[in-house]
Amino acid sequence: MKKVLLFGALFAFLGLAAYAQDEEKVTDEDLTKYANVEVTFDNYVNTKTEELKAMILENEIFQGGGRYNEIKAAWGDEAKMTEAKVTEEEKAAFEEVKEFQGSLQGVLKEYKTGLIMDDEILGAGTYNKVLAATKEDPAVKEKLDSMIAEMKAKQEAEKEDTPEPTDGN
Repeated sequence: MKKVLLFGALFAFLGLAAYAQDEEKVTDEDLTKYANVEVTFDNYVNTKTEELKAMILENEIFQGGGRYNEIKAAWGDEAKMTEAKVTEEEKAAFEEVKEFQGSLQGVLKEYKTGLIMDDEILGAGTYNKVLAATKEDPAVKEKLDSMIAEMKAKQEAEKEDTPEPTDGN
């Protein structure tokens, strides 16, 4: 008897879940919010990547990045480090870059989680609903990808239309 009741409860639950899914259709507004989060996050990743590049390229110790690559190739091998004549100052600068790189994953995860959890920006429910829909329906995934591409193209066009600041000369 227990098995029959459990079996019945399972079907009732599955029916309720199917009904809830029908009620939870993904709207264009949901897709737009999700796409906006993806584009915003992508911009943030690009900003952090530029910060990392600047740390390397603008640091005189790394001589435009060439010395950084030499140190990176020798890193962790004392014989190679000695052969490359890596100084304590270079080691400290390289460690600083490695520390920044190591922190990036956590910083990026925290940033994206913040965007997702903020109900005014997206909300976890909408995020999960759109994510599930993109996995279940290739047409939804295609529409979302198209929206993201359009948003990125619009941003690029706006960047090109914005004049560069001048120094007054």
